Amino acid sequence: MTVTIGRRELLAALGGATAAWPLAARAQQAAMPVIGYLSPLAASDLPKLMEMFRRGLSEAGFVEGRNVAIEYRFADNQRERLRILATDLIARRVAVIAATGGNNSGLVAKELTSTIPIVFTTGGDPVKAGLVGSLSRPEANVTGVSWFNLDLAAKHIELVRELVPGTQLAAVMVNPNNLESAALYEQPVREAVRAVGMRLLILNAGTPAEIDGAFEKLVQEKASVVIVVADPFYTARARQLAILAARHNLPLVTANREITMAGGLISYGNDVLDAYRRAGLYAGRILKGATPGDLPIDRATKFDLVINVQTAKTLKLEIPAKLLALADEVIE
Repeated sequence: MTVTIGRRELLAALGGATAAWPLAARAQQAAMPVIGYLSPLAASDLPKLMEMFRRGLSEAGFVEGRNVAIEYRFADNQRERLRILATDLIARRVAVIAATGGNNSGLVAKELTSTIPIVFTTGGDPVKAGLVGSLSRPEANVTGVSWFNLDLAAKHIELVRELVPGTQLAAVMVNPNNLESAALYEQPVREAVRAVGMRLLILNAGTPAEIDGAFEKLVQEKASVVIVVADPFYTARARQLAILAARHNLPLVTANREITMAGGLISYGNDVLDAYRRAGLYAGRILKGATPGDLPIDRATKFDLVINVQTAKTLKLEIPAKLLALADEVIE
């Protein structure tokens, strides 16, 4: 039997189908998994970190705006805001919390939820920090990436001795707003300094103004070199640190290549950008059904030595040939 549809009925049917498309699109968008991106930094700090996180997600098959949404929450370098921001993400029932920027984000998120998967990024030891109980078998809802930059104190002291022979004072800048990172670095650096018979000066600087004050203290103490502890806040202030070091004619040693790229003298540490990419991969795997507790902590094993020869010339320092030969990257 043939059914004849009149022009009016056809237009009505097409109109209904057309109206249904926006509804279908909205339903698809509503069904899209949401990742909560929690950071102690400001939104304008280190945008490349977010870019690399998204790259990792895309490698896992998730593209922001297409099949995954990301809710960004930034504490603007005010640690006390992390709890409020994390609580908001939990209330929104995000599928995963990417607790970035060090231990604080991960610890706050872990305290507030035992059900939402958490992927952290940290430069420290996540077991010592209390993020997980084991590197190979982390907590039920917590896993992440650690580049263990805070285990590098002895290497940084060694670099100081090679770059500025005869140095008696090791000046170390730490961020008091990241207590876990500061504490984890201070103990090994004290041991490293004691082993070579040097004195130690700890400088607390957790704001741009405090960084300025720390360099004034360095001048008063007649320090000949400064070590800047690995911390996302310092990476975000790379240009300020490099300018102040140049102004006061101080070699700057750090774990963050970004600071050396901005004008610091030398860095030895992991590739933090790649660590954020791997965190994005982990978040993607969880969205696909992986259990955080079954994902071992992704521990970085490759360390890069970056030397800024241009800065060395400005400081009238001669970089030892053996260091130049070992460098993974030399900035001319």
